[in-house]
Formats: sequence, C-alpha cells, structure tokens
Amino acid sequence: MKSFIRFFVMFPVIIAVVAAFWLFATDSREATPPADSFSESEAVVVPGQRSSGKQVAPSKLVGGSSAVTVPEILPASLTGTSVPDGWAITDRLGNLIPTPHLRQMFEYFLSALGEESLGQLVARIESALAGLEEPARSQALATLGAYLDYKLAVSELEQTYGDVKGLGPDEVQRRIAEIHALRRTWLDAATAEAFFADDEAVDRFQMEKRRITRDESLTAEEKVEALRKAESSLPEPLREARKETRQFAEYEQVRQQLADDPRALRAWRQEAFGAEAADRLAQLEKEQQEWSLRWQAYSVERDRLMSSGLAAQEREEALDRLRARHFNETERIRAEALDSIR
Repeated sequence: MKSFIRFFVMFPVIIAVVAAFWLFATDSREATPPADSFSESEAVVVPGQRSSGKQVAPSKLVGGSSAVTVPEILPASLTGTSVPDGWAITDRLGNLIPTPHLRQMFEYFLSALGEESLGQLVARIESALAGLEEPARSQALATLGAYLDYKLAVSELEQTYGDVKGLGPDEVQRRIAEIHALRRTWLDAATAEAFFADDEAVDRFQMEKRRITRDESLTAEEKVEALRKAESSLPEPLREARKETRQFAEYEQVRQQLADDPRALRAWRQEAFGAEAADRLAQLEKEQQEWSLRWQAYSVERDRLMSSGLAAQEREEALDRLRARHFNETERIRAEALDSIR
C-alpha cells in the first residue's frame, strides 16, 4: 500500500532526458573493435564483459575522468535526490557482485544526459566507484564500460527498426530477442541476469500476453485464465506493481465518477484501502491540488517574467524571488528542476 501511495503522488511531469547515445558514435563506435585488432599485450579479459570470455579491448568510454571538468553542483534534475545505495557488494575475496542496484546507480547519473555531457556523467560514476577496493573497483569500471557500450549498441539497433509503434508482432519479438542477445554479448551472464532479470520477465510476459490475446481458439474465459497464469510467473515485486497499477487506474476512474460526492469517494477509499491509508490518500490529494494551483499561478508570472527583456542575471534573481514567494524550500527545488526541462 505504501508503494501505491508513493506511486500516486508522483508529479505527472517525469524528468526524463531521452539521449541518443549514437550522437557519440564518432568517438564510440570504435570503442570495442574486434579483439584481433589488438596485440596480445593490449588485449585484456574484462570482468563483467562478454560472456564468451574472449579477449576484448576495454571501453574507451571510461577511464578518462581525470581530463574532464565536472561541476560541483549536481544537474538540476538530480538536485535534492540521493545516489542509489546497495550497489557496493563484494564477495569474501573482494570481487564485485553485480546487482540491480549497480545498474540503478549507473542510470541515476546517466538520466541527466543532456544537462551534462556523457564524459562528465561517466566521471561522476567513476568517482562513486572509486570508493571500492580492488579488485572490485576495476571490475566495476569494466562493467560500466561494457554497459555503456551495450547501450550504444542498442541505440544503433533501434535506429534500424525506426518507430517501434509501427512494428508487427514478429518484428517486436525479433527486436526483443536481439536486445536480449546484445546484453549477453557485452555483459557476462551473471551481470546480464542481475541487471535485466525483471525487464526480461516483463518482456516474456508481454509476448505471452500478446500470444494469448491473438489466439482465436481460446474462449474469453480461457484467455482470462491463461493471462492470470502468465502473470503468476512474474517475480513477486512485479506482480505487486501490476496489482497496484490496476488499483490506481480503478481509483482514478472512481475518483472522476464521484468527483461531486466527496462522502461517497471517502467511503470507497476506506473500503478499498482501509481507513488509515484512505486518510493519507485524501491528504496527499489535497496537497497535490494545492501544489497544482500554486504551480499554475507561478507559471503565469514566470512566463511574463521570461518575456520581460531582463538581462540573464537579473532574470535568474527575479525567478528565485518568484519561487520563494510561491513555494517552500523543498518545492523550490522541484520547481527549478521542472523549469529546467521546459
């Protein structure tokens, strides 16, 4: 229930910087040439890269942080957030144990691509990895390089498919299979499993769901049962997430239907979620409504200010005063981050 509440209060604007890794192709497509283009002394076995065990060159996307200037302040979209933890896990010999948290840490910084260069964000990740002892530190750096090269390879693959919305079922399935294969080309089996097990479980479920819905030999009741069985194969956290998503969708529908009857809506919330959770949900709705009203008022004044012709420094100072008038300290960080992606 707590995770449902957290899901509900997420502001509808999701800070997502979609960055095309292929823009770095000039420097990166040569990042991992075939192993036979290196001499034996140059080629290395990279922990966390290539399940085939072949000798390959380390990625050129890592290892250059000393030549990169990194701002002291985090990118606006990361301001007020914390670096994911739980990723610095090693075995008794000091070897890195790949976990989903390690990928989350990589993506935490990479999500700000566009606000900072890839080199700057990689340098931030390398700085975080510097806290590891050897051999885990070198293994983590190799995993980072392999992960970045994998993302570049996926970006190039996606270009060959174009708009995925126009793909047929067979093309969708082939694309998914190719992406899964790329993961195990660039990452060893343990790392690929740790990083992508949940994603791939969802992929398998979606493909099975598509197969079931297209199967004309099944009755409506048989399809419902087959879908229920397919969903039961998902890991428990994913099943719970799907359940909460359905709860949220149902609640949104009921909320619209009972918008003019607050008492009936409260009764529905209490029956669906329990009295305590219903009270929290009602309070969060109230806070969200208040935020929306203040954001709308602020946006009007901000747009007027932005077109006032003030010099850059004067404009930023005026914006700071405007945010301070409309929002508390925490909300000002949120407002500034939202302004940065307008």
